[in-house]
Amino acid sequence: MAPSEIGYTTDHVTDFVINKGNGAKGLSETGIKTIPKQYIQPIEERTMNKVIVGESIPIIDVSNWDDPKVKSAIWDAAEKWGFFQIINHGVPIEVLDNVKEGTCRFFDLPAEEKNKYSKENTVSNNVRYTTSFIPEVEKALEWKDYLSLFYVSEDETNRLWPSACKDQVLEYMNQSEKVVNQLLRVLMDGLNVTEIDSEKEKLLSGSRRINLNYYPKCPSPELTVGVGRHSDVSTFTVLLQDDIGGLYVRVEARDSWVHVPPVKGSLVINIGDALQIFSNGRYRSIEHRVAANGVSDRISVPIFVNPRPTDTISPLPEVLANTGQEPIYKPVLYSDYVKHFYRKAHDGKLTIDFAKK
Repeated sequence: MAPSEIGYTTDHVTDFVINKGNGAKGLSETGIKTIPKQYIQPIEERTMNKVIVGESIPIIDVSNWDDPKVKSAIWDAAEKWGFFQIINHGVPIEVLDNVKEGTCRFFDLPAEEKNKYSKENTVSNNVRYTTSFIPEVEKALEWKDYLSLFYVSEDETNRLWPSACKDQVLEYMNQSEKVVNQLLRVLMDGLNVTEIDSEKEKLLSGSRRINLNYYPKCPSPELTVGVGRHSDVSTFTVLLQDDIGGLYVRVEARDSWVHVPPVKGSLVINIGDALQIFSNGRYRSIEHRVAANGVSDRISVPIFVNPRPTDTISPLPEVLANTGQEPIYKPVLYSDYVKHFYRKAHDGKLTIDFAKK
């Protein structure tokens, strides 16, 4: 029985949305006129102090990665904004379109099919379908479903990833690899870290996680959020948006927010906590959030470029030597940092306090 027919009781919503795998998408499709109380966010979480109209993150043409102006623009954006969009990056538009279609195909599967990948049913923690962020620790749920895929090998991908989307996701990851490598090189150049051997490359970008995010049409978008305020724990994130929009980035200096408008064929890049730590605070991970949408469904596909779980993250020795700075952050095992992030609901940038000296 759908929650719209049984009065939104907590147990029924939990059973329908989480246990049976219907997610927020299934809830939306019941035709409910307002959201259950579990989704109503505190007013300070669902409102933004000020949204700056007519301004947004930089858009950078990276058709020539070696152009000094391109490098300078990336360094400046990584320091001041923590976010930028790139165009002419070389990933074919059909690859971007295909992974968006694959995302929709997965979320259009019956609930019982998607639920095979839930925490209780999945054969591997590297493949996880869930709703909101971490439902068991959140006081208020977010209006989002997602499939999280941790890349281990092509063999595991072929065996375990859902057939509805695995080919498109793998192709997108493979085609994005050059972008990831170029970004890593340019960002390290900005820190005067010019030698990136294989161990340093693995430390900075040795693992990948890709999420397929689905934000269904919401009957009460003013009462909830698609994703709450947070910064990513990655080195950096490569985000593919659809053409709907809804991503907002915090401008700390002005205690305000800007919308990141979709640009056809672009990729949104944001600095993660790990790179803020590696750079000893020069590059900055920034709070961002996703608004709920009352008009249409929305999808996005982020690739999280991460250290390996077994790596220890701390300010790079070259950064400290080049600047003469004292380290702001202590050495932290990356898996411990990530576990800390997933033990709690989204809370802005508080996660990085875990690594502060």
